[in-house]
Amino acid sequence: MAETSRSNGKKRARDNEENGAGGGDLGESLEDNLKFSDTLIALRMMRAQFPTIEKVSMQPFILRSQLYSSVKNRTQVDRDLESLKKDRVLRLFKLNTGQDDHAVMFIDDYLNQMTFSVKRLGQNNNTEVFEWFKQYVVESNLGESIGHEELCSLLSYGGRIKDEHVTLLINAGLLTRQLIDPNMYWFSIPNIGSVLKGLSQGRKELLSFLNRRKYKEMLLTPLEKKQLRLSPLDMRFHLRDLIGSGHLRTLQTPTGLLVRVSKD
Repeated sequence: MAETSRSNGKKRARDNEENGAGGGDLGESLEDNLKFSDTLIALRMMRAQFPTIEKVSMQPFILRSQLYSSVKNRTQVDRDLESLKKDRVLRLFKLNTGQDDHAVMFIDDYLNQMTFSVKRLGQNNNTEVFEWFKQYVVESNLGESIGHEELCSLLSYGGRIKDEHVTLLINAGLLTRQLIDPNMYWFSIPNIGSVLKGLSQGRKELLSFLNRRKYKEMLLTPLEKKQLRLSPLDMRFHLRDLIGSGHLRTLQTPTGLLVRVSKD
């Protein structure tokens, strides 16, 4: 399947771009769209179902845990993601949630998010560094992190590097300095901070809701329709995430798919 994803990845991704960014509900229930046989198909569906977030300009992203909930073979998911990353169809990002969370973003969505962030910054001086970053850094380094020396070396293909250039990249949300090594940076998704806060709060809210129920379970269909107060992300987004991370599990019953809190 990895070879299939490599050969078809770019074409499928481009078709997806033509269909537009995520806009939330496609009118299909999560129970009917929980499992997929192909990683890229799962990515495309989740991208299309990414919720519209009020007051935050956010291009669609998918959590790796969500893919784990939808594609049975986790090893195959990792292989496919690596293949699609090498083909420059998407990028992976380590999220600053305090957990082992990784986001997947189609490359065109990432570049659109970058463009919005640069405009939002509103700086006139040294802004050439953003084009250098896009042309030389994003194209050359496909990983989740980059060292200061490599960063400056790649940026220098565009022109003379100053400390202010790196500061601008950090302020724009394109880089986050690693705490354990100040000479290393994580590549980051601009403007995602408030969404990550909502992600953490939504996880707690959903688990708390189910833990208060007598058997710590609920049928998926009515659960999916409930609203979360503390997260800008919808219930479907959180259910995929928590099922994939193992905090929730599903059981097929005569009345439908049941969601239950996993035992510690």
